[in-house]
Amino acid sequence: MDETSGLTIPSDLGRISVSPAAIAQIVGRVASECYGVVGMSLRGRARERVTQLLPKGRLGRGVVVRNVDGAVALELHVVVAYGLNLAEVAATVRSRAAYEVERLTGLKVASVDVHIHDVKRTA
Repeated sequence: MDETSGLTIPSDLGRISVSPAAIAQIVGRVASECYGVVGMSLRGRARERVTQLLPKGRLGRGVVVRNVDGAVALELHVVVAYGLNLAEVAATVRSRAAYEVERLTGLKVASVDVHIHDVKRTA
C-alpha cells in the first residue's frame, strides 16, 4: 500500500477514508501509554548501534501502516524499560493497538508486529 492512500470504510451514504498517518498517530499514542514502553524508535534503524527516541509529537513515525486485503497491518518500533518481561510488554502493545484501531476507526486489524529496538534504564 502506498503511504499516502487511505483505507476505506464503505457505508450506506458513501465511503469514509482514513489515512495511514492518522492510524499511525493513534497507534503511536496507544503504544506510548502502555506500561514499559519508554519511547518509539525510527523504523529501519535496526542495524545502527544508537536508537533514536522520537519526541512525543512524532510518535507516528515509529509505526508502519499497510493495507492487507482491506484490513490494517501494523508494525511498531518501540523502546522498552529495562528489567521488564519483553514478551509481556510486546503482547500488551499488540493487543491494545489492535483494539484501539478497531474501536476508533472501524477498520479490521489483520496483524500487529512489535519490534523492540532497544532497552533503556529509566531514572
